[in-house]
Amino acid sequence: MKTVDQGLERCAILMMSLGEDAAAEVFKYLSARDVQRIGGAMAGLRHITRADVDVVLEEFRQEADQFLSVSLGSEEYIRSVLNKALGSDRAAGLIEDILEAADGNNGIDALNTLDATSVAELISDEHPQIIATILVHLERERASAVLVSLNERLRNDVILRIATFGGVQPAALNELTEVLNSVLSGQGAKRSKMGGVRTAAEILNFMSAADEDALIASLRDLDADVAQRIIEEMFVFENLISVEDSAIQLILKEVDSADLTIALKGAPIELREKIFRNMSKRGADMLREDLEAQGPVRMSKVEEEQKRIVQVARRLAESGAFNLSGLATDEYV
Repeated sequence: MKTVDQGLERCAILMMSLGEDAAAEVFKYLSARDVQRIGGAMAGLRHITRADVDVVLEEFRQEADQFLSVSLGSEEYIRSVLNKALGSDRAAGLIEDILEAADGNNGIDALNTLDATSVAELISDEHPQIIATILVHLERERASAVLVSLNERLRNDVILRIATFGGVQPAALNELTEVLNSVLSGQGAKRSKMGGVRTAAEILNFMSAADEDALIASLRDLDADVAQRIIEEMFVFENLISVEDSAIQLILKEVDSADLTIALKGAPIELREKIFRNMSKRGADMLREDLEAQGPVRMSKVEEEQKRIVQVARRLAESGAFNLSGLATDEYV
């Protein structure tokens, strides 16, 4: 049997040994191709003895210990925290990814492999400056979900620190080093790209309208100037008026017509007409008819669908499809 087949078989045995719930959690972090390959190997397992299982589990333990042995001291802390937060089976499936990310001098990216609630549990007891430092290095959507998972007081403190973030302070870096194995020291990220008003705005853009409004209102009480600067950086639904037609057409391809109908409820006439112009005549006529026939819709539902479309626009912009920068200049009301 080839080495790759042996590796797949061992992986399949390990997944079968984890149990349904733990194995399902591990699969969430694999690519579709890897899931297919491992799933096929699992389906093909025949005549596996208890001794075979013991050998695979022991090999896995030894490999995990080997990865942990090359640490600078913080991996044991991370493993302990993950075990407490996720359980030993789920944590075991993530340790290797976290250590590999740390070897790449960007171990904090490993937190992007965890669900937002787990990340919030891991960092909620840290100093707000530490939390802000971690969040500015996460993917914006993940950072937004983590922020929502924090309690309101901590959430307000952290977003203010993100908005006024000027780089990693020595004291904060020392504490973060203990937790994440010095992942921020010597990073290639430029200081100007870490944190700041734009980062805070990008994180808020992924929140629900209700969470966004509540956080902005609290932030106004803490620092009205910073709050307004964040608002000016945010891209809101009405800003689609300023987006080029080709970008609107790309956005419409990924938006369900029923969701669009709700989102346009009460939207400015200028924005409606821009949408109509970038649709086929038949599609525009149908949308007009749907809008006219539409009954009352809760404002929260309208805001939810508008936020969803804004997130589509931002995702496409971040992929390089078009540019949204500099468009969000309306005052928040």
